[in-house]
Amino acid sequence: MQYIRLYKSLVALIICSEAAAQVPADTLIKLNDVVQLAEQHYHLLKARKYDADAAAKNVDVAKYSRLPTIDATYQAGFGTANNLTGIFYPYGILPMTGPPSSTNSFTPATGSAASILLNWQAITFGQRDAQINVSIAEANSKKSEWQQALFLHKINVISAYLDLLLAYDIISIHRQNIQRVEANLKQSRALANSGIKPGVDTALFLSELSKAKIDFLNAQRQLETQQWLLAQLIVTDNLPVPADTTFLHELPLMITTNDTSFSNHPLVQYAQSQFRLSQSKEFFLKKSYLPKLNVWGTGFARGSGFQQNGATKTWDGLGLQRYNYGAGVQLAFPIMKYGEVKHQLQAQDFLSKAAEERVEENKETLSTQHRIANTTFNNSIAIAAETQQQLKSGQYAFAAMQVRYNTGLVNFSDLIQAQYNLLKAELDLKKAYWDAWKALLLQAAVKGDENIFLNEIR
Repeated sequence: MQYIRLYKSLVALIICSEAAAQVPADTLIKLNDVVQLAEQHYHLLKARKYDADAAAKNVDVAKYSRLPTIDATYQAGFGTANNLTGIFYPYGILPMTGPPSSTNSFTPATGSAASILLNWQAITFGQRDAQINVSIAEANSKKSEWQQALFLHKINVISAYLDLLLAYDIISIHRQNIQRVEANLKQSRALANSGIKPGVDTALFLSELSKAKIDFLNAQRQLETQQWLLAQLIVTDNLPVPADTTFLHELPLMITTNDTSFSNHPLVQYAQSQFRLSQSKEFFLKKSYLPKLNVWGTGFARGSGFQQNGATKTWDGLGLQRYNYGAGVQLAFPIMKYGEVKHQLQAQDFLSKAAEERVEENKETLSTQHRIANTTFNNSIAIAAETQQQLKSGQYAFAAMQVRYNTGLVNFSDLIQAQYNLLKAELDLKKAYWDAWKALLLQAAVKGDENIFLNEIR
């Protein structure tokens, strides 16, 4: 067993050395570095992070509403001053001040006004605090959404890294297969020249060599495809080459845990943040039909080109002539708001219940996936043990069949079948190890912690 492990380590070292000779050194990258690069450079994650930061700033905006507003204005106008006594609804109409005029006069004059107005909602009976809580819940929801996207992207990056490792190992297996076919081709020529084997065997081995090379070229294409897929996930223009190659030649350890609450899983945390956001909106609606106490204060001045005796001095209105101040309180109660809010509360209550059900659904889904992950891992370990035996048997059978072919005891078909069995056993073993690590990654994904996988890299 120690010799087999030593052989696997040497093969991995050769693969890594060959890759380092073919590509610039800066493209060699460890798995932990890949995860960090993905977090720092992936555009969608950065967009989600900016959304979360913007939502956090909205909390400050909501808190700033506690302060009063102060507006300073100055205006100047030019028009007539024909007026009547009476009220009108001012929407879409400029109000006219002053006493009624005896006749219509279309001689215009200027007018001006300036003011400083303070307006403060001093008491909102909890509505402002409810609005701030909604902003906080929205910020937490955006943060949870970003954390969920970050976790899923890390899992995808690790999975792509494993796919790339498998692609490199498959390249190595097909290269070894080409060397075996070339050795058999050389031997068949020698046997044909000596008359032990027919010359047609040489042609058949040439055909097998072409097939082996085609398989190798397809494996190279798949390798480069996996490199570009990983490059896209970490946002780089260079083809990444994995530096951590040895761990895929060993089996991971089973991870056991009694925690089945999944409370720390990003998927559950995001669903819970959505539920809390819905609840905060519901609480805000309950406060929205309560009265508001406003405090206001103002200092203002006006100017007019119309004189008390009816004369008009066109440009005198640009100067301020009368000065005033005022202060007061206003208690406003939205009497008809209750009916609207009642229906809004009913709708929001349904949304809160839907969000709560999504939390429970996510927990149930993760619980099922947890059982599947454990079964998959145990099955992968068992399959890997069987493929190890399959490989040993394939190696022994091929070696024995090669000796028998060289001595003329078996024909080409028997030897090539043994070679196919050996190639399949090598590929099956490599995929079995890859499946075991994928199963461990699935466990990490279900538990919501990528470190469960990363800590196993030895």
